[in-house]
Amino acid sequence: MGWGPEPEWSPASIMSVATASSSGKFVTVSVEVPESLLEEYKVPGQYVQVKQNTEDESAKPLFLAIASPPIAAATTEQEEEGVPTSGKSIEFLVKKTDNNEWITNAAEGTGIAISQVMGKGFPIEEECEGFKYDFPLQNCLMFANGSGIAPIRAAIESGQMKIGKPGQGGRTARLYYGCSTVADMPYISKFNEWEANGVEVVPVISQPENCQGEWNGRTGYVQSCLEEDGVPIPRNTGALLCGVKGMAESVKDLLTKAGVFEGRVMTNF
Repeated sequence: MGWGPEPEWSPASIMSVATASSSGKFVTVSVEVPESLLEEYKVPGQYVQVKQNTEDESAKPLFLAIASPPIAAATTEQEEEGVPTSGKSIEFLVKKTDNNEWITNAAEGTGIAISQVMGKGFPIEEECEGFKYDFPLQNCLMFANGSGIAPIRAAIESGQMKIGKPGQGGRTARLYYGCSTVADMPYISKFNEWEANGVEVVPVISQPENCQGEWNGRTGYVQSCLEEDGVPIPRNTGALLCGVKGMAESVKDLLTKAGVFEGRVMTNF
């Protein structure tokens, strides 16, 4: 038995593979995909399966969360916020291993096979909008480690969390993002952009002794930083989580014990 529905394979092609962390451990893979797939992708946190070609039925596919935000219906507000309203590609954040060199080292134009969009993604609309709870969502917390930042990036850049830019109202947001070293942390170049759009970024390094003296920020694990900081207004807070099981379980436990509604502690699986 597989995880999720049976994949329906379509041809796709590699547009580019670029380094996503200074160590080279993570890469951003941009893939040109069928228009129908872009239309299927509606919610940050959804994923696809990818393999080398459509003919090889025995190949073990990769399960990759989509890192780029969904293509939104064009509105003036979304265009001003930089939310993409057209395109022909999606992006993945992939950690290099011995078994995925066929995609992490692929040349431009390399053909691959890609499934339909799978999963429900983060239940943002269901849990954060409307009148399900008596307390409106005002504060967004996000937690990720390693490549788990991929669907969190999609959520941030989609605009679906309705995060307010500094001084302009809207929801507040804080991202706790953990990696072993600074060199292994993807998307550092995006932090200023996210901050400008209202997301307070809190990088957390678990191996500062391996940073060669270059790190003066938070250390340890994201769950320990959450425990130190607390949740000031839990009934008006929601959270997105993506990362290793231990982190996700610890963060969920801390949030719910603080008083965050369990349904507002959202994962993409």
